[in-house]
Amino acid sequence: MEFFPYCQDFEAQTVEHWNRVLFADTLTVQKFRKQALFDDNFDPALCDVALEGNRVTGFILGTKRQFPYLERGLEPERGWINVLFVDAAYQGRGVGSRLLEQAEKKLAGRGALEITWGAYSPNYFFPGIDVETYPKAKAFFEHHGYVAGEEAFSMRADLHGFRIPGSTLAKKSEAEKSGYRFMNFDYRYALELLEFAKTEFGGGWKRNVLVSMQNGLAGDCILLAFNKAGRIAGFCMRMIDGNPMRFGPIGVGAAERNAGLGGILLDLQMFEMSRRGIYQMYFVSTDLPGRRFYERHGVSVFRTFTGYKKGITA
Repeated sequence: MEFFPYCQDFEAQTVEHWNRVLFADTLTVQKFRKQALFDDNFDPALCDVALEGNRVTGFILGTKRQFPYLERGLEPERGWINVLFVDAAYQGRGVGSRLLEQAEKKLAGRGALEITWGAYSPNYFFPGIDVETYPKAKAFFEHHGYVAGEEAFSMRADLHGFRIPGSTLAKKSEAEKSGYRFMNFDYRYALELLEFAKTEFGGGWKRNVLVSMQNGLAGDCILLAFNKAGRIAGFCMRMIDGNPMRFGPIGVGAAERNAGLGGILLDLQMFEMSRRGIYQMYFVSTDLPGRRFYERHGVSVFRTFTGYKKGITA
């Protein structure tokens, strides 16, 4: 078995084996390129393949920031293992351990003191390990010193025939009587929304909004809530990755979070999706409080992920 830095000669085989091993997270060559090779921080030296002859038997992608990510900057003490897999016929032979240990050593040499599995912003493939789907991954990473952390939940809803619940319509009516209003995004509010997203939630949220505006999709994909003073109080959006079914993010300003605006925005957005012929909504990751919020609106969990981290030294 030999190990080499990734090059595109291995691309077709890498994606083929990815789809065979990571059967719940299949992708196209185009998606692989977009999220891995075309990421600003992609470094071939942190991306290795295992080969037996000309056959790809394993793959690992590690990341260390080379370019600042919004307000997070370079996060100099952090590193990531974005993905690791070994072809089923070669599992149990130490291939995965060799790939992981090499990546950890390289990340430590670049100053990382902690490694996170998945959960790399903005181009993560996984928010953690799906223990139910990939039980061997849990045992493997724990054997190598990774410690379990918080859970993240992927959720979805069937929007066939979706109707805004009467309770939500009543809350919306009461909110409007007290001075709140709701509308589809209009570009006259572009700068205000960008500042609102950045101030209330951070640069990642601003980036999602900005990309939607740049692509000319914001008018169709973003809903706004305004407070009694006529200022943006909350928003929700969809299609951040080009998939019309993908929901989020959704957020309400800190000063307005007791007015029920989030639930109103969520149900309004699901109705807007349904009437456009989008009959499923989903998102990849939310935390436990977020799960409870969504479940109150008929959105259910379809995957659960556990975050894993490991402290390392050079």
